[in-house]
Amino acid sequence: MKMTNGKKSGWMAAFILLAFALAWPGIAAAAPRARQAQAKHPLTFDAFFHAVDFGPVRMAPNGQSVVIETIRPDYAHNRFRTDLWLYRVESRKLVPLETSGYASNPHWSPNGRWIAFTSSVAHHGPQVYVISASGGGEDLLTYAGAGGVHSYAWGADSKTVFYAAKVPMTKAEKKEHEKIWHDVIRYRRDLRADNIYEVKLPAETDFSATPPKESREGTLVAETARRVQQMIVTRDGKTLIFNSCSRRGPIFITGNDGYKSHQVFTVDLADPSHSVHQLMRLKTIAGNLQLSPDGKGIYFEAGSDPEQYGDLSGRIFYERLAGGMPTRYAAGYTGSFRSYALTPDGQVVSAGQYHMEVPVYQVAEQAQTELPSQPGEYQDLSIGHNSPRLAFVYSTLTSPSEVYLAADWRHPNDAVAITHFNDFLADRALPRGHTFWWTADDGAKIEGMLIFPPGKYDAKNLPMFMLIHGGPEDADVNHWEADWYQWASLAASQGWLVFEPNYRGSSGYGDAFMSRIIPHIVSRPGKDILEGVQAVIRAGYADPNHMAIGGYSYGGYMTDWLITQTTEFKAAVTGAGAIENTANWGNDDLNYDDTYYLGGLPWQNEKAYNEQAAIWQMAKVKTPTQIVMGTADQRVSTCEDFLLDRALRAVGVPTEMLMFPGEHHGLGNNPWHGRIKVREELKWIKKWTKADVEGVRESHPTS
Repeated sequence: MKMTNGKKSGWMAAFILLAFALAWPGIAAAAPRARQAQAKHPLTFDAFFHAVDFGPVRMAPNGQSVVIETIRPDYAHNRFRTDLWLYRVESRKLVPLETSGYASNPHWSPNGRWIAFTSSVAHHGPQVYVISASGGGEDLLTYAGAGGVHSYAWGADSKTVFYAAKVPMTKAEKKEHEKIWHDVIRYRRDLRADNIYEVKLPAETDFSATPPKESREGTLVAETARRVQQMIVTRDGKTLIFNSCSRRGPIFITGNDGYKSHQVFTVDLADPSHSVHQLMRLKTIAGNLQLSPDGKGIYFEAGSDPEQYGDLSGRIFYERLAGGMPTRYAAGYTGSFRSYALTPDGQVVSAGQYHMEVPVYQVAEQAQTELPSQPGEYQDLSIGHNSPRLAFVYSTLTSPSEVYLAADWRHPNDAVAITHFNDFLADRALPRGHTFWWTADDGAKIEGMLIFPPGKYDAKNLPMFMLIHGGPEDADVNHWEADWYQWASLAASQGWLVFEPNYRGSSGYGDAFMSRIIPHIVSRPGKDILEGVQAVIRAGYADPNHMAIGGYSYGGYMTDWLITQTTEFKAAVTGAGAIENTANWGNDDLNYDDTYYLGGLPWQNEKAYNEQAAIWQMAKVKTPTQIVMGTADQRVSTCEDFLLDRALRAVGVPTEMLMFPGEHHGLGNNPWHGRIKVREELKWIKKWTKADVEGVRESHPTS
């Protein structure tokens, strides 16, 4: 997020947010549960797009406090603001911690006295700040130059912070480069790797008594050949562990090395030379590194076995620092682990998606045990190093996201809400839904979700909008989400029956279910989806004369493909979806997944690349289609959107394209972009389906 107005309004924001917090009712005493719809409060377009989302939730080492990051739209400044809040168990109060609107990525010091976070409020790129857990002013700790800090970690002594930043050019190097190359960019060669530095906290420890200080120069610790994505330090302070990614960043892959950019390394801090060693040579992408309580190994998440890359079920692995092959936990689990936390005695606790629910499990090497959980989605689990308390974000389709706290990780169902940011949504008439199963042509059982307009639960003959999730290694579940990507609740509130299919390729149904789409990346899931539509019609739920289809990213791939396979949809809305595969492989920043899903490189499986391309079947399209894209998208190149627009116009199909300046694959820069996207998509599907649904009623917020 770019700096727009510095930090001058931070105190005012803090005052407003504190007043809002103090006005909330007391902490709920009940466990997470779905709230019943209240017809007197309809879910409006404006309310939907004021929902508060959550970033990291971090439990203090002693379990006495929780730091929470919130993300909310700031329409007045064309950006999303991120703020930090602190919940204290003893007082049962949530108070603002850092409310400049730029604070994110908080981490507790090992001794629990300090909270570090990153902010780009006053610099080009995020820098590390430190604030006292007891409140008071913060201290600017780093200045990493252009690009800012990419990753940071506390040292074991709670007095040191390690951070990674791009290797800077010296003045002489800059001068020489400009002399020889002027403004020419040498693709790949001009990309610079990260160095790892350390910086010490100031001698004075009472931040509340001192204003923010000038940044400090870091001391070089180690050089790397890549960009550092995450760092952790062992509790004896002797080893720093980090995982890497492409020099261009965590979402970029340069060349065809794919997962080879994503590896795990150690830095020997006890050795004066700070030698760097590769811990594992993985054919996967390892993320969410966590140190085992005994300090002898690390846990990590990956979407495939370390021996072979593949977009498969989310898994948890353990790797000894002494080396060897990683151990996969609960190998027989057919669901998909999504996030995990470690207990003080070394137990693994994880949220796991199984079909359309995401409960909490205790995960052992051999198997998993489901803990007492409510229906819905648990995510962002956090446990302190010295406490059994468990914090997490929880939601259901009818219960908007909030942060909850359980006194014991063994009983997540006993948690109480410690935030109430979305109470204004919980009091609305939120749509209800239920699962819907059908049988595919080859006998496979496929699941989806039907979401009904308020007051019309399980009603029949409704206008239907099918919203297809992306990924494909993702799934629609029983949860709350309110944004430009997942707007099923808003569409249902407007009068649509929303159908969300978990086609083959979706997570939560086992690896065989996910991999069945190789190399039929659109034709096989396309059959699943169309068979699901017919099953919904046969069940009487959908009015076949008023149906629309839409999706973004891989959901856009599927939308673009399906309008070449059927004319039963009267309108389509699509975004960031490829309609051919060769140029998309060449422009995709994560092109190794294209290679995986299509069974090889373009010249190795030409047949699949062509057969699974909608462009060759565009002459069959009759469905009016609206297209959206971010102009800086490098996941699905904008050339795919231009190609689709031109093809539709060539065959005489009504089309319109919206371009969002500066947005990458996700529309995360300016909240107006996602808001306008959904506003226009609702108008488009209403116009062309001629469905009897509510139109968009929008105010124009200034904050």
